[in-house]
Amino acid sequence: MSEIHRTAKFKIGQVVKHRHFAFRGVIFDVDPTFANTEEWWLSIPEDVRPRKDQPFYHLLAENDDSEYIAYVSEQNLLDDDSGEPVRHPQVPEFFDRFDESQGIYHLPARSQH
Repeated sequence: MSEIHRTAKFKIGQVVKHRHFAFRGVIFDVDPTFANTEEWWLSIPEDVRPRKDQPFYHLLAENDDSEYIAYVSEQNLLDDDSGEPVRHPQVPEFFDRFDESQGIYHLPARSQH
């Protein structure tokens, strides 16, 4: 079985929303294919379980009630066109500013030593 390599559709700093569930978040990391535990994957109901051969995204996520870290397959994400920043308290640990005109977060400039 050959491994499939795909380019990720979404990028770090992009604000996205879940296709089926009421949460949104900003991407802070991307795995080219599934890289979580088998137990986690099997805990998803089979009728909505995503394929493993696609990018998976780490999100600083939020819903109406809380903020948390989410791990979501590319097939279950959509671009969030609200233009609103994410309120997750860890956003400043990863990003230095939110560009309202583009609806994306920018990584801090790397310091030169």
